[in-house]
Amino acid sequence: MNIFLIGFMGAGKSTVGRLLAAKLNYEFVDLDVLIVDFFGKKIPEIFKESGEYFFREQEKEMLLKVITNNNQVIATGGGTPCFFDNLIKMNENGVTIYLKFSSDILAKRLLYDTQNIRPLLKNKSEKELLDFISSKVEEREFFYNQSKFIVNKNYISPLELSHNILSTLMNEIK
Repeated sequence: MNIFLIGFMGAGKSTVGRLLAAKLNYEFVDLDVLIVDFFGKKIPEIFKESGEYFFREQEKEMLLKVITNNNQVIATGGGTPCFFDNLIKMNENGVTIYLKFSSDILAKRLLYDTQNIRPLLKNKSEKELLDFISSKVEEREFFYNQSKFIVNKNYISPLELSHNILSTLMNEIK
């Protein structure tokens, strides 16, 4: 079984994914890292040089490659489930879990993105950031809400969140 963590950027998919994979003795896969490694470029560079559509195509191809394996926790990009038939493929090849956080919490987490690794947030003021996140989350919720599980815990640590997910999965298997 594969576990796909989906949600908006800043939801903690990579952090929680690593913890969950360790608990399950699964491989951890971060789609964004695979793309960066494959192209030898950071995501903002790919966006700038080739555009978002090109990036989304590459993201889909990388997803199709990783889902052929089993026993993985896969952290997807925030937009991954919203393009092409990616969410359908994830639901067919594992369990999808939406890490749902309020726009306010996400904005606080993303406000100080000092690594500038999120091209869609570049050069936004605090107000612009909150407006952008609110709008994008609303737009993407249609896809995110098609997950097998939705975890809505605004004030929980990544470790507690991984325990919560593990408990939910174990209850589902029983």
